[in-house]
Parts: sequence; structure tokens; C-alpha cells
Amino acid sequence: MATYIAFGNFTDHGIRYAKDSPKRKEEFKEMAKKLGVTVKDVYWTLGHFDIVLIMEAPDDAVAAELGLNLGRLGNVRTETMRAFGPGEVTKLLEKMT
Repeated sequence: MATYIAFGNFTDHGIRYAKDSPKRKEEFKEMAKKLGVTVKDVYWTLGHFDIVLIMEAPDDAVAAELGLNLGRLGNVRTETMRAFGPGEVTKLLEKMT
């Protein structure tokens, strides 16, 4: 499984119903589970982003599908990136020429 970090910002609709955010988190985790994605952590944050998600997905396509499904609900907009752990980076660096 690959690790992904997603940064999210509430939309105008999402911030109006911010009190429902913990409930929506659980619904998101169920949506993710159906796609084979494990949501490791969810943080509500201060600063440039409102939410940070850490999750594991089988591949980029599944991670993208989850992000699109989440976005179409209209509560948050996300920016997702692939994250490489120490073991993965070591393997990548060993392949450098």
C-alpha cells in the first residue's frame, strides 16, 4: 500500500456546516474503506489548510478516485500527494545512477 497525504480546505458550503465535520469524517472513512483505502489519521488544522488526511491506498488511481468522490460532496477541496517512507526512499535512492 502506498501512503498519501491530503490537505483539505472547507468550501463555503463545508464551513457553514463545520459542526458536522466529525460525522463527515466517519462517512469519509467508510467511503475510503469501500475503495480499499485505509484512513490512518485525520487532523483539523490551523493555517493554510483546514484538514490534513494521512491514508494508505493501493495505487494512485484509487487515491484519485477517493479524492474526486470526496470533492463532489461539496464540503472540501483537497490537494493530495504521494508520500514515501524511509524504506521506500532508500530503495529509490539505491536505484539512482
